[in-house]
Amino acid sequence: MKTSLTFAIVMSCVIVNTTVAQKKAILSAKTKVIASPKKDVVYQVFTRLFGNKNTTNKPWGTIEENGVGKFNDFTNKALQEIKKLGVTYIWYTGVPHHDVIRDYTKYGISNDDPDVVKGRAGSPYAVKDYYNVNPDLAENPANRLQEFEALIERTHKAGLKLIIDIVPNHVARNYEGKSTPKGAEAFGATDDKTVQYQVDNNFYYNPGEAFQVPEWRDGYLPLGGENHPLANGTFNENPAKWTGNGSRLSQPNINDWYETVKINYGVSHESRKDFDELTEGFDNENYKTHFEFWKDKKVPSSWVKFKDIALYWTAKGVDGFRYDMAEMVPVEFWSYMNASIKMQNPDAFLLAEVYNPDMYRDYIRKGKMDYLYDKVALYDTIKHIMKGHGWTDHIIGIQKYKADIEHNMLHFLENHDEQRIASPDFAGSAEKGKPAMVVSATISTSPTMIYFGQEVGEPGAENAGFGSPTRTSIFDYVGVPTHQRWMNDGKFDGGESTIDESELRDFYKRLLNFTIKSEALMGEYKEIHSYNREKVNNYTRKLFSFVRWTKNEKLLIISNFDSLVNYDLDLQIPSEVIASWQLNDGTYLLEDQLYNKTSAKLIVKDGIGFTNIKLSTLESFIFKLKE
Repeated sequence: MKTSLTFAIVMSCVIVNTTVAQKKAILSAKTKVIASPKKDVVYQVFTRLFGNKNTTNKPWGTIEENGVGKFNDFTNKALQEIKKLGVTYIWYTGVPHHDVIRDYTKYGISNDDPDVVKGRAGSPYAVKDYYNVNPDLAENPANRLQEFEALIERTHKAGLKLIIDIVPNHVARNYEGKSTPKGAEAFGATDDKTVQYQVDNNFYYNPGEAFQVPEWRDGYLPLGGENHPLANGTFNENPAKWTGNGSRLSQPNINDWYETVKINYGVSHESRKDFDELTEGFDNENYKTHFEFWKDKKVPSSWVKFKDIALYWTAKGVDGFRYDMAEMVPVEFWSYMNASIKMQNPDAFLLAEVYNPDMYRDYIRKGKMDYLYDKVALYDTIKHIMKGHGWTDHIIGIQKYKADIEHNMLHFLENHDEQRIASPDFAGSAEKGKPAMVVSATISTSPTMIYFGQEVGEPGAENAGFGSPTRTSIFDYVGVPTHQRWMNDGKFDGGESTIDESELRDFYKRLLNFTIKSEALMGEYKEIHSYNREKVNNYTRKLFSFVRWTKNEKLLIISNFDSLVNYDLDLQIPSEVIASWQLNDGTYLLEDQLYNKTSAKLIVKDGIGFTNIKLSTLESFIFKLKE
């Protein structure tokens, strides 16, 4: 879930030589051999869609009509094939028990109201019970938690780690928390509802005002207008709570996150912070020091409840979390929360959705986040390039701007919030994602994320119900056609994939596996794009080139974003790179690491490198120097 933010960066075309955060770990071994750090790859999978074999795709269709995937669909075979793709982490999206429009009352689960639920399958970001999982995902809903625990075990046995969502900013409008452990309280259970704000209230209230459902517009009706006993234009909530996106209206707008209510973190309605703030210098302290800081501090009730939730899932073997809309929650809470998690699991993978670049460093350094989305910068810029109206020149300034945090900025080209690359509203072709993916996956030391179906060119064309196509629906029961062809009725062998889909998956497999094994991708970076823009006549804004290296591995990476023009060019490598690589004048061999079919000669003359490269449309090379 995200809001729309506008950000402008003054792009610089100055050549920058960035020393990455983990260089010391790679190069420090002098007397003994140590394992070098390598990149991680996250495979985001929408859990209820992954194993669905049903191809009906009726708008607003029920489970019986459109089908649903289960935890058990992640078989040993499926997990091995995901791992073979070059994946190190799976993000199981939509696991916590959220609102769904289906009768599970025989399992002790109350029915959810379509007036405050988006879609029939519900938003995964409207969590109803944080101590249990979505009953849709279980073969036997009575044993749904045990089935997820079994999936955790299978995932680990496959050599993979896993993360799940935590949504600290908001919960479902009808949050119940029926599975909350004894001795703990569900959100809102003891709130004083007679006041708008109280520090230990979990929600904000409008005393004396009852909640009203939004006024539906543009032909929208819950469940597409289906006659449903609870779809009556009312929802009992008195007093009304503030809505998840911050709206204080007792009747939120249809474009508000009306299905959710905002969590109170001890920030008053007047924006006063009723908690201790981190003292100067804490941005340089480690998680242990942050933990000690909070140990004797009184913190708001909501802080404790979310910390307990995170530790509950950590204890079950979950390896980390993806935090929805983290920037809407005070950075001090993240210091408290993440330090607590790291004390239990120092290797926990903590990824946050933050879209305000001015806040990146605070959430990384003070909030102790491992990774943030690199959306409002790199993703947005590369998307423009893929659509044909952006310049690769702009990538240079972006990398310079975040050079000090480049390792912490996770790269992606698709996720559940974004349009599919193959959608006509984005690039219109999965092939146009290939040069972008090479740049995105190799330009920094940060993890790379792909969204299931991306690797086979899913266009997200289905009209599932709530919302519109171009994004694979997260609100309704739907099938994902290209993924289903690869899944091949549970064989997970690509048996029904088209030739183009198979070739695309092979590309992703080659690229991602290279990234998780390469030492140089955790080493030094220098763009050579601006140098070649100046020196080489036919080198255009449709190309992008850079070098990555350690003492033991030296890479030259170049991508052609042009879908119409082939290039035959004499690329140059500037003298400072040649000097850093300690190359003498002479001839060297460059071997492509993607397909292992292409080589080129690097001629070093007077301390400058020259190499002739022929690039077809949308082609990339990852050349490795053979010494």
